[in-house]
Amino acid sequence: MNKVLATADEAVAVIPDGATIMVGGFGLCGIPENLLAALLRRGTKNLIIVSNNAGVDDYGVGPLLRARQVRKMISTYVGENKEFERQFLQKEIEVELVPQGTFSERMRAAGAGIGGFFTPTGAGTLIAEGKESRVINGRTYILEAPLHADFAFVKAWKGDRTGNLVYRKTARNFNPVMATAARHTIAEVEHLEAAGALDPDTVHTPGIFVKRIIQGPRYEKRIEKRTTRNG
Repeated sequence: MNKVLATADEAVAVIPDGATIMVGGFGLCGIPENLLAALLRRGTKNLIIVSNNAGVDDYGVGPLLRARQVRKMISTYVGENKEFERQFLQKEIEVELVPQGTFSERMRAAGAGIGGFFTPTGAGTLIAEGKESRVINGRTYILEAPLHADFAFVKAWKGDRTGNLVYRKTARNFNPVMATAARHTIAEVEHLEAAGALDPDTVHTPGIFVKRIIQGPRYEKRIEKRTTRNG
């Protein structure tokens, strides 16, 4: 089955207002740059974005926030975006902050069909409010629910026309679990291969989880904070 679409604009045309979208990437590494840019151009509104971070002011999820297309963020780290900070402090956006390990495990649980899991992370804090707790081996745990989404945008190094994906280095972050946790996963890749060209032993995300795939025309691959030294 050929799952390839010609452009990112065609891929995001199926996304309605109010959708919940998972966005892969860690900081600015391994983010679906072209799909995010297409979503910005389309102007889809009232989105719930599930992302490790809120991008920076002019890149990643940042432009969607600036365009007021995002109603709610579910994230683990949001410290690099001034516009997000402004909206948060002015109560113009809903925010759900999730511990990073819990964030990843909630998506893994969704993809695996697990109804919930107990974790000690967040026990005794605001995160535990309203959640079932249980003492296991003398330690307090709280019940966390799986995290699902309508769509997932993931970015891979290579993919084939049936949707099998291979991630490279740090880009193999939240992308794999997000690909399994959404009803409709759209992947963008740097290199698009013919079906059967990828070594099956190197595939990180099987094509069964991917609905559509595009080849990104260009990638900036920005560095969030560049640190250098003389000499």
